[in-house]
Amino acid sequence: MKDAYSFHTSQEDLERYYKVCYDAYNRIFFRAGVGDVVAVASDSGMMGGKVSHEYMLLTPVGEDTIVLCHDCDYRANMEAAPCIVHGEPGEVAELQKVETPNVKTIDDLCAFLKITPEQTCKAVVYQENLNDKYVVAFLRGDLDINETKLRNYLKAEIHPAEITLESGLTPGFIGPKGLPEGVRVVYDASLKGLNAVATGANETDMHYIGFNIPREMGEVEYVDVAKAYDGGICPVCGKKSIYTSRGIEVGNIFQLGTKYTESMGMTYVDQDGSLKHPIMGCYGIGVGRLAASVCEAHRDDYGPIWPISIAPWHVHLCSLRADNEEVAAVSQKIYDELTARGVEVIWDDRSVSAGVMFSDADLFGVPVRVVVSPKGLKNGTIEISARDKSMQEKKPVAEAVDFVYNYVVDELAKLECRL
Repeated sequence: MKDAYSFHTSQEDLERYYKVCYDAYNRIFFRAGVGDVVAVASDSGMMGGKVSHEYMLLTPVGEDTIVLCHDCDYRANMEAAPCIVHGEPGEVAELQKVETPNVKTIDDLCAFLKITPEQTCKAVVYQENLNDKYVVAFLRGDLDINETKLRNYLKAEIHPAEITLESGLTPGFIGPKGLPEGVRVVYDASLKGLNAVATGANETDMHYIGFNIPREMGEVEYVDVAKAYDGGICPVCGKKSIYTSRGIEVGNIFQLGTKYTESMGMTYVDQDGSLKHPIMGCYGIGVGRLAASVCEAHRDDYGPIWPISIAPWHVHLCSLRADNEEVAAVSQKIYDELTARGVEVIWDDRSVSAGVMFSDADLFGVPVRVVVSPKGLKNGTIEISARDKSMQEKKPVAEAVDFVYNYVVDELAKLECRL
């Protein structure tokens, strides 16, 4: 892990330096050849609501979910992304309690009443860790709860509830009306403006239809505790263009404020002579995680395909039949001339078959492969290829070094790097 910390006497100075680090990290990941790394706004609940970003490598095998927009540059971690819904409010209807035998899920309810999930209100039940107090979050039936948002709103750690007989809750039929006293209720913003929904009646095998929250429950507070979803509304451009992707975190930057300097008792003497706590920033790159993530994202069935800027070598020189005097002499000349120009070369001159040598070269993942063989030299050529199969050439022996050098330089230039 590469860690760095900064300490400031004003929020303005922290924000100035934070922007410097933000831009620097973007350049670092670009120059590392991992263009699929994006900076996303992250949940800052643990940081006291301060600004924070995570650098995520977009890959289907990622452990995190990233929310992005097709039409603008909006990017956020799922925990930080607002859920902005679209849908019809529906017509105001009379409140009715209907019998719904063995209908305990949203899918069952929709099938039984012949409605869509957007016309339902579902309950998700938790308990606070410290006191086991029940928390019931209500949200539109087609959405999922975002536990991080809920924790941040409650300012408490929670866990999925164990619903007992003594709780007074009726699993599968929980609704806003008729809940036991002492239950903490949270209404998701997705329910605001809906004129009539189907929801539990807090009785076994019973649901309400035509449920209007303001009419039945009075004025309530609506908060965003749902997960953003594909096709949702972008909070920046306002279009229905949100989509999700998986990602692996390879770096992060945080504005920590004074949380840790206060806990450590760290102070400085300000210009007016008073003692103050410095404002802190934190910046990290997971070097080992980045390397593993690159291998996961850039590979084929035979091994990794290293971006040329972070590859352990630029060129893999393979000498087939290194015991052949001409092969050995030409290989030595290529190695010497390339290394003299600053190209990093690994030279394989083992007495092994071509299959073994090429298989190992694939496993090493070096961007450029140069093959010197008796057959090639008989034709006056050197075989040169790219590990990602984007280039394969046979060049005259006299032109091989210049071709390889220029290819390496051009590939590095694409990433704003140089030898």
